[in-house]
Amino acid sequence: MAAFTCLPPGYLSWKLEIVEQHNQEFIKFHTLPMERKMRLLKQDDQLAVTRTVKEGEEVKTKVIVFPWHSIAGFISEAANLVLLRVMGWRRTVPSNARFLALDTEGKLCYSTYQALGSQTIQVGRQQVEVFIVEQTVHSEEGIPMSYQFYLLSDGHLAKRIQVGSPGCCTITKVPILREEDAIEPRPVFEKKPLMWEEDMELFSKFMDRKEELRLSHNSYLRQHPEAHALISDFLLFLLLRQPADVVTFAAEYFGPFAMRRASTPALRSSNRPSPFRALEPEGGEAEEREAGSKAGEGPAG
Repeated sequence: MAAFTCLPPGYLSWKLEIVEQHNQEFIKFHTLPMERKMRLLKQDDQLAVTRTVKEGEEVKTKVIVFPWHSIAGFISEAANLVLLRVMGWRRTVPSNARFLALDTEGKLCYSTYQALGSQTIQVGRQQVEVFIVEQTVHSEEGIPMSYQFYLLSDGHLAKRIQVGSPGCCTITKVPILREEDAIEPRPVFEKKPLMWEEDMELFSKFMDRKEELRLSHNSYLRQHPEAHALISDFLLFLLLRQPADVVTFAAEYFGPFAMRRASTPALRSSNRPSPFRALEPEGGEAEEREAGSKAGEGPAG
């Protein structure tokens, strides 16, 4: 008797979600050989599992469909290899690691992982150190099945054993191991002064842009002569009044041009406030003063 297991070719998303996977196991008896195949295929919002068992000349096929939302956290055989490689690379197994899986009958169950430590094994003519991870698939109907994975320092699978089975899978040659990536420091570039005046290309672009802006500004002023008159009037009043606060003077000068702003006396900031009266007496108060002055100027009795 000889037992063989083919590691599955599979296609995964970046989230390790199964897209498609094929795996095959067969046992060669002299009288009645047996072959078992399983295909997983994502179809829209569901996962179709096709299980085929061939015993001699008899072939049995069964299809099971799982809604996609019911397999959240499912780890296929292809995703399992990726997880194992990460565990072998980091030399650690997450505590209480538990995921959804499929048993040999194609039914949902859960699988657990645990670390068994390190060991030295013979691969070809070399002695290599491996990190051992044991995966146990807990079937709801049958007995739990355990697999031991012997992982090299970079996560490569060197040996696989099914606990209780006389056979195992072992590589015959040590692959080229991937070394740990060394994180290089970010290069530091010194800031150099930009001498654009000495660069012919940059200087030419500067002159072209300068001429382009000059022509654009002149064209705009020709189309809007009122802008030139407005600025000339402002400069004339500025030089005549010579206020100490130029910014406030400019704000009050151009303030009446604002549509939503309440009207205020122009050039208010250039007037010196009198210590005896307010700069803007209220309307009612001014009328009372005017009426009183007129009454005092009446004909003498």
